[in-house]
Amino acid sequence: MPSGAGAILPGISSGVLCVIFGIYETLLNCTLNFFKNIKYNFKLLFPIGLGTLVGIILLGNILKYVFYAYPVQTKFMFIGLIIGSVPELFKKANSKKGFKLGYLIYFILSFSVGVLLVLLEKKLNFSENNISQFSFAYLLISGFFMSAGVIIPGVSSTLILILMGVYDAYLLSVSSLYIPFLLPLGIGLIIGSFICMKLIKFLLDNYYSQTFYCIIGFTLGSIFVLYPGISCLNDAILGALGLLLGLSIIMLPLGDKS
Repeated sequence: MPSGAGAILPGISSGVLCVIFGIYETLLNCTLNFFKNIKYNFKLLFPIGLGTLVGIILLGNILKYVFYAYPVQTKFMFIGLIIGSVPELFKKANSKKGFKLGYLIYFILSFSVGVLLVLLEKKLNFSENNISQFSFAYLLISGFFMSAGVIIPGVSSTLILILMGVYDAYLLSVSSLYIPFLLPLGIGLIIGSFICMKLIKFLLDNYYSQTFYCIIGFTLGSIFVLYPGISCLNDAILGALGLLLGLSIIMLPLGDKS
């Protein structure tokens, strides 16, 4: 369900949510090596896939309602999830070769790119589009590029869809299950996701620490798109409660691991 939320909500990256819940590498390995051990990989991927579908289809409208009706609490909760996961992410990044000062360069660069993407997304407006005006080929391409936002932590798939001009039509198609729109988008998403996963897998296999520091940078950069601002004491209190809730949600499973 975390990745389902990332596919619906502006500013929320599916990759970030998978990273903070500790399923990113597992999802990557099981998907790319699915046919090497079908039974084992299916048992791991099925609940993740089912949760994603539930998050997109059944809970899409609910997630959007909560996100827009209670923006301060909800956004600070996601910020809490990200902040709470940071110590575990640094621990994983240094697990193979230890810490090296040079790794911080990858963190700073990816963090800067993440912040720039946030600023770009804030400058853009959602455009009104007719759901049937897009060609099969264009939706295929849009789904292909959308995969970067699904696979790469810190890159928002909604930003990509906004840039492609299909975000509003995407939300409408999801809520109404409009197959002529969702089918080509889904095909492009699958093809693009496979290519992105191959690339990320190669980087993790050969440059594990550097890649993970980049993932941490992108992940922390996504906080800036979530920050809703605080205009009064009430917002501060609600934000603090949401932050504590997010920290609690992520710290409990991390505490069980240790």
